[in-house]
Amino acid sequence: MSEQNNADYRDPILTNVYSARLPTIYGEFRMTVYQDEDAKEHVCMRLGEASGSPLMVRIHSECLTGDVFGSIRCDCRDQLLFAFESIAAEGSGILVYLRQEGRGIGLSNKVQAYALQDEGLDTVDANLHLGLPVDDRDYSVAAAILRDQGVKQVRLLTNNPQKVSGLEAGNIEVVERVPHEIAPRPENQRYLKTKADRLGHLFGNSAAGLNP
Repeated sequence: MSEQNNADYRDPILTNVYSARLPTIYGEFRMTVYQDEDAKEHVCMRLGEASGSPLMVRIHSECLTGDVFGSIRCDCRDQLLFAFESIAAEGSGILVYLRQEGRGIGLSNKVQAYALQDEGLDTVDANLHLGLPVDDRDYSVAAAILRDQGVKQVRLLTNNPQKVSGLEAGNIEVVERVPHEIAPRPENQRYLKTKADRLGHLFGNSAAGLNP
């Protein structure tokens, strides 16, 4: 699993491309597209404005299979929708959508890893079998986007401590980690248990639903 710290942190080169209002079923957001130095386009979805207290924020990494096609091998789509619901309930907040498919390994490698999981490997061992990083995501772009949005302190919707450390390395203070737990499904119980046992994700209420 990749780690960030202040010693090796490097600010990304980002371009704020354009923004426009985007009415959604969760409310009217301001959608801003950012382009990084590799020409990848990332999105900031902002509802309302900061109200003096730390803003509720979700950092979500792209998952085509879950977010778009509704795969339940993972919990990504459920987490994405729950994040929008949580931000809407707050009345303000930001969802940053990062283009780093498959924990950073890309779509083709992700599907290869799926095939290995079908043969019995878990999500960690499948990546390692392919000679790929277990988690190659980077949160420096998210930190830079938040700074561009004028955000310095956040209440972060996440179960992943790496997101906390990644933002803090980019000078975003995480004043609270807000648990972002989704009830497990039979199809993703093993995946979620692997995230807890081998990737260090923090689960509380939903942990009881995971098979030992």
